[in-house]
Formats: sequence, structure tokens, C-alpha cells
Amino acid sequence: MTVSPVPADARERLEQALFEIRRVIAGQDAMLERVLVCLLAQGHLLIEGVPGLAKTLTIKTTAGVLGGSFARVQFTPDLVPSDLVGTRIYRPGEGTFDTELGPVFCNFLLADEINRAPAKVQSALLEVMQERQVTIGTNTYPVPDPFLVMATQNPIESEGTYPLPEAQIDRFMLKILIGYPSHDEELTIVQRQLEAHPQLRETLTLDDLRSLQRAVFDVYVDPGLISYAVTLADATRNPAAHGLAELGEHISFGASPRGPISLVQSARALALMHGRDYAVVDDLRALAKDALRHRLVLSYQALAEEVSADAILDRVLEQVPVPQVDLTRVSAA
Repeated sequence: MTVSPVPADARERLEQALFEIRRVIAGQDAMLERVLVCLLAQGHLLIEGVPGLAKTLTIKTTAGVLGGSFARVQFTPDLVPSDLVGTRIYRPGEGTFDTELGPVFCNFLLADEINRAPAKVQSALLEVMQERQVTIGTNTYPVPDPFLVMATQNPIESEGTYPLPEAQIDRFMLKILIGYPSHDEELTIVQRQLEAHPQLRETLTLDDLRSLQRAVFDVYVDPGLISYAVTLADATRNPAAHGLAELGEHISFGASPRGPISLVQSARALALMHGRDYAVVDDLRALAKDALRHRLVLSYQALAEEVSADAILDRVLEQVPVPQVDLTRVSAA
């Protein structure tokens, strides 16, 4: 087994990017770290939180620090799929059709309040999120590389909101839940509003980002950790087989295979951010709920009893044995 070297300055460059983002965003350190994890692991990100928690500002600031093209789409109930991906337009003077590409043709797409649009519009993102291309008419158009969808949704308003279809939400690598800031963090936020926003500096070019994304694939993951990720997902599908029979009545469908795939790949990105060329079990445990919570379909009984996906995953993480990985073997390889 050979572990390929990762860039020696990877951690330093990522810390510079985080520092620049934190010049605008106060607090929310876990959220900012996971934003970069998704960027490095080439996954899409869903952020859920009540209004006013800087979800949109975080994503817009991140795009500014990284360079590349950025587009924001405000999802509303009257949005149609062509507003996202584009459409064919007839030119009567020439008797021909031209293709007008939509805002998804960018490096960083912000789908703001994605749950305010109906399922037909949300599903228009399925092809481009999975295959990095859009089919309009008989032609297929690739989107720029890298391409990342960062979406926000508001959990507290039922009128005018539509739950994301399971096939759509499964395309997001991580789903992050954010809460209110602490007193000191909110004090900093309010104080910053009294001054002009700082001018952002581009700290990572697109070439830098591509290089770091390639480096993620060089981060070693022990087979025991991969088995652990699969076991966590299986425990949500067959809880009784893992000593969690009491959870069976709360889960209609467990995590899909994209769950452990996302967990392992995001753990590699987190390891790279921490300056390691190998993943450890703490990387997986730190990201387990972010990678799996949105892939659980809860039963009516769970909803009636207000049992959350996070509560279920806490029990799973308690019950599934943590693997013992020989790190000396990894470092010696």
C-alpha cells in the first residue's frame, strides 16, 4: 500500500481561505469548515437554518474568495425549469432556434431558498448536479469545471414551501443545520454592520482548487474506516440487526449508498484540511450526521413523536463499534 503525498502547503492555503471568509462571517466555524469540505470533495451542499443566519452571505463570500463565476437564483413558486437550465428560442426572422443557456452555467451556483420552488423546478437540477451537464432539446451542454451547487432552505415556514424530492436531496453530499450565534458572536456580527464590508481578496484560484480536489483522492482511507461508514448506513436500513430494534418504527427508509460514499469522501477532504494524508475515525464521526441526516426518510410515528434524524443518528453512532485503525502502519507506508 502506497500513500501518495498531498501538497505540503494545502493546510496553509485552506486556512488562508477560511481567514478571508471569517473577515465577513462571524462565528459558524463548523459551517464554514463544511463548506470547504464540500468544495474539496466536489460535492454539493445544502444549508438549513432560520432567516438571518448568514447562509446566503456565507456562500456568496466563499465564491468571492475562490474566484470563478458565480450565479444566484432566488427560488420562488412561479419559477420554471427553463429559468434555471435555459431554453430554445425561436428566431422568426431567421427561421431557426437558438439556445439560451441558463444561470446554472457557472462555477458556483447559489440556489437560494430552494424549497420555495415546486418539485418540477427542483428536479431540473438533477442532471446538472449528478452529471455536470444539461440537455436542452437534442443537445447536451457541459457546465464549467469545477461546478458546485450550494443551496439554502428555510425550515420554519410551511406556506409557500415544498419539501425537496428524495432523489433531489440525495444529490447533496452534506446537509448542514445551523442555529443562532452565541452572545459574543452576535455582538461581533452587529458591530460589523456599523462599518463598510471589507474588500474580499481572492486567496485560491480555480487552478488551486482543482489541485486541492485532486489531492483529496490521495488521502488514504483504511478499509476498516470504509467498513465503518457502510455499517453506519446499514444500521439505518436494518436497525434490528445492529441492536437498534427500537429505531425500526421511526425509519421508513434508511440512507442510500450515496451516504457512505459521501461520508468517506468528505472525511478525506476534512483530513486534508487538517494537514493529514490519511483519514481517522474522528473525521468520519464528525461528518456522519451531515452526510446521513437528509438521506433518512422518517416514519409518520417519528414525525408525530418529534423524533429527529439527528436523534436517530446519535443512537446509531453510540451503538456501532468504532474500528481500531493502526496509524503506525499508515505512516510507515
